[in-house]
Amino acid sequence: MAEEQKQELKYFVRIANTDLDGNKPIQNALTKIKGLSFMLSNAVLNAARVEKAKKAGYLSDEQVSMIDEVIKEPSKFGIPVWLFNRKRDPEDGTDKHLVGSTLAFIQDNDIKMMKKMKSYKGVRHSFGLPVRGQRTRSNFRKNKGKVMGVKKKEGAKSGKV
Repeated sequence: MAEEQKQELKYFVRIANTDLDGNKPIQNALTKIKGLSFMLSNAVLNAARVEKAKKAGYLSDEQVSMIDEVIKEPSKFGIPVWLFNRKRDPEDGTDKHLVGSTLAFIQDNDIKMMKKMKSYKGVRHSFGLPVRGQRTRSNFRKNKGKVMGVKKKEGAKSGKV
């Protein structure tokens, strides 16, 4: 604690091209990076040998650069493959973990590829319907931005007797 009193708090810490809040514990702050879950942030901090409860603003530059390296190439630091978000990449067959803008770019390309090949998931994406097998009778009833509600059949009687 004596070290933290001497060192000044940085209000923003930049890791993986993302500004993180310096007042939060580093384990919680890392989850604000797109593509990093709580479990992966735990594994990254273990690999980088950084205290999880330490506030992000009190990290030294060496610790920040070490965390950045582990996030860029987690397989080098012994993080298990089952934590990665891109296993057996279709292009090169390797296991990767993508973060930030590259994750969004690759996801968009995957969806465009599915639409182009007209796979079931691609067709569901193009029609704006749920892709993973959810029911559509009561949910996903929005029709081009307008809420549809329940449509009554023409032959149905009103509630009055």
